[in-house]
Amino acid sequence: MAICGHKLSLCGLILSVWGIIQLSLMGIFYYIRSVALFEDVPGLEHEGTFDSIQKFYDDADQGYLQNAYNCWIAACLYIITLAFSGHQFWVNSRSSLRV
Repeated sequence: MAICGHKLSLCGLILSVWGIIQLSLMGIFYYIRSVALFEDVPGLEHEGTFDSIQKFYDDADQGYLQNAYNCWIAACLYIITLAFSGHQFWVNSRSSLRV
């Protein structure tokens, strides 16, 4: 059963592949604690609220790890979108061959 058309399913395929690649790479970079992504780490917004440097490092590590997990979860959701869009593309290409 076709839910979306041929062009929309193709667009979903392309966007899903791009989302999987981008979010997987971002998850890897968060996991290895890339300095370029430091501004997006949660929990480090307030300067001077840390009792020690070790507390700051622990919070930074926890924030990096949480963002990495969030990126990988979003990439998994894109895999579901890829499967749905691929199925719709296949259904639409089969129906166009019958006509």
